[in-house]
Amino acid sequence: MWAIALPRNDKALGTPEGAARTSLTTRILAVNIFALAMLAGGFFYLDSYRSQLIDARIDETTTQVKLIAQAYSATPLAERPALLAKFGSLTDTRIRVYHLDRGQENTIEIPLTFDSWSISGPTYQLRDPAAEEWQKSAARFLDRSIDMIVGADRPTRYREPVNDRLSAWPVAVQAARTDTILTAVERAEDRTPVILAAVKVPTGRGWDILLSTENQRDITRIVRAERLRLSVVLLIVVLVSVSLSLFLARTIVRPLRRLALAAHRVRLGRAREVQVPRLPERRDEIGTLARALSDMSMALRQRIDATEAFAADVTHELKNPLASLRSAVDSLSLVRDSDLQQQLIDVIRDDVGRLDRLITDIAEASRVDAELARARFESVDLGTMIEGLLAMRDERGLNRDIRLAFARPHRGTAVVFGDGSRLTRVMENLIENAVSFSPPGGLVQVAATRDGDDVVIRVEDEGPGVPPEARDAIFNRFHSDRPDGEQFGRHSGLGLAIARAIVEGHNGTIVATDRDNALPGAKFVIRLPAWSR
Repeated sequence: MWAIALPRNDKALGTPEGAARTSLTTRILAVNIFALAMLAGGFFYLDSYRSQLIDARIDETTTQVKLIAQAYSATPLAERPALLAKFGSLTDTRIRVYHLDRGQENTIEIPLTFDSWSISGPTYQLRDPAAEEWQKSAARFLDRSIDMIVGADRPTRYREPVNDRLSAWPVAVQAARTDTILTAVERAEDRTPVILAAVKVPTGRGWDILLSTENQRDITRIVRAERLRLSVVLLIVVLVSVSLSLFLARTIVRPLRRLALAAHRVRLGRAREVQVPRLPERRDEIGTLARALSDMSMALRQRIDATEAFAADVTHELKNPLASLRSAVDSLSLVRDSDLQQQLIDVIRDDVGRLDRLITDIAEASRVDAELARARFESVDLGTMIEGLLAMRDERGLNRDIRLAFARPHRGTAVVFGDGSRLTRVMENLIENAVSFSPPGGLVQVAATRDGDDVVIRVEDEGPGVPPEARDAIFNRFHSDRPDGEQFGRHSGLGLAIARAIVEGHNGTIVATDRDNALPGAKFVIRLPAWSR
């Protein structure tokens, strides 16, 4: 029964060691919000845009005042009030006149001489913020906030003087002392700009100071309209960006979290079998990662199962000689017959030898994988290696009366990339297995040939052969299917298992088959990738 890798309460599993303090979801949102913050920088552009509008209006006002001053100078004295009132109506400005007699250049307490509104009526209206609707108050609050954020200039507050004199208008006072047109920008109570322009016009008996004031309410209206459009765009982009961020978090972060929790549960060993989600619907890197982790966990589970089974088999195999050894030792103290004592001593000697072989082979089998992982592979000529191995067996008399024949390949054709000592162990085990199953005077044939990209090794004997149903089982650890007449306990049943582990560690395969032409006996075939320079 497969266990589900995702518990309902993640806290029950604890936090995986080394977990990030900031999740990918937060980071994705942070990156997108940073990009939005750059877009929000458009409000700085609005401040620049407003400044450009004001500068353009100042240039326009300067030109208007210059034309008014020229027309004023060329118009008879009696017609000047009507001229100024008409100009004020056409340009939506208010024109004031302050007269300076000669000798009064440094006098600023000069009363108002003429006001265009006295003839044309008001051409603009300064609004009281307290009397406006809340929407205007909200708009002004946004104006103040954005001006504070962008660091906009703070113009002088515009107020209509109670006692209208020249001294109430600093720009007019400065204009009285120069011969150029001076301008200034002030801010009304409702935060709309007011452009002031003053010029000194010579008259027959002195000078007239013309002061033009104009409430540029449309500048504020234009900037607010642009800000509204930018805000709408920014809001839409924020919604789209957050939605995309959450989508990315859903498609990236959640699968990774599922995989992390499954891996964490595998590490904790909370369930016998934890199914790492394979995410078959994902065809991207995350899907590849999920399937790789799933395959890794399954391989790990198989390795654990194999280790547990190996431990159980080791226990079982060691108990038999230990039980026999204990029985012989216990009986030795009770037996007085010297012949029986010698028989018991022989049993003890055989059991000790059997234990020694078992422990040696078990140690060999248990460290094959680890040693292969650390081994430094190099080119190995299997022809030379097998030839040396057969010569060593012949010198030591290990073949008994069994004949060994080796069809040596051409030099350099049966070369593989691997660990020479381990491959020698494979051949030792296969040849020893073939010799032990061969009948007296039998023939064991060994061959190594090149077949395409593989090197093929064959070991054939004339023994009873391997039944088809047992051809996989003989490679299992402690599998014992020995020839008739062989003394019990001479072999541990690990030789072929060790051979298969070494061959598979070299990316090869090993199988048991029938001999060609229906000849009696067994044939073992090894395929290893050929080494190419």
